[in-house]
Amino acid sequence: MVNKFVIGFTFAALAVMSAANRYSVTFYDPVVVNGTALKPGDYNLEIKENTAIITQGKVMAQAPVKLESDGKKFNTNTVRISGNRVEEIRLGGTHTRVVFEKTGTATD
Repeated sequence: MVNKFVIGFTFAALAVMSAANRYSVTFYDPVVVNGTALKPGDYNLEIKENTAIITQGKVMAQAPVKLESDGKKFNTNTVRISGNRVEEIRLGGTHTRVVFEKTGTATD
């Protein structure tokens, strides 16, 4: 009986840990992520190691990122753009900033 409890608790903990790296983000204007154009709308953001994966249905953009910790907790998800290029996403409910590394794309 104890083994079933430990296994169930382990799976629940793994689910929480994997969910912690998934977020929702909304783009209100067209943006570019690592050369991929994204239309306005709601997207899923997943962080795997040093890569941001942004998806909406079949549309997917990947970009190298750095995770930085801020001194204050962000209230909501906030997207910082320059021109049309996503530079940073501040994750609501955390101290984490997802900083997109600059790439040499011509669409920036």
